[in-house]
Amino acid sequence: MSWFWAVLIIFWTGGFAWAADNVRTALRNRHERKLELMEAAKQERLAVEAAHQPPEPICGCTHHLAKHDKRGRCHERVEVATAWDEDKKPVRFEAGQCNCQQYIGPQPLSQVFAEQLTDRAELGDGGGADEHGGGVGDPGQEDRR
Repeated sequence: MSWFWAVLIIFWTGGFAWAADNVRTALRNRHERKLELMEAAKQERLAVEAAHQPPEPICGCTHHLAKHDKRGRCHERVEVATAWDEDKKPVRFEAGQCNCQQYIGPQPLSQVFAEQLTDRAELGDGGGADEHGGGVGDPGQEDRR
């Protein structure tokens, strides 16, 4: 039973403070690592979700392609600075038109795919005539096989 009193005296004098401090530090480090792992998993999930989305047609002026006309001119309303302070920082704003001139984002599919290479209307008699003037299924021609 004398060992019990020895352990109790060491405990009262702070001899086990190093053990408590080590346990506290280990738990804090474990908690921080868990938070870092959770944040890394969240960033990975967000990156995978972003990779599966089609590219957004956004202009350099940060407006969507729908705000631009066929010539590339933007029709979105923006805040335009009208007054500045002595440090050349804008103080007052008014509504104005976006001054970007051309959409520079990803091309929509309708502009990426090529049109038909041949035009059937230009072939003349329907495109099935041979050199003798008879078509493939002309009446009056015998099928010679």
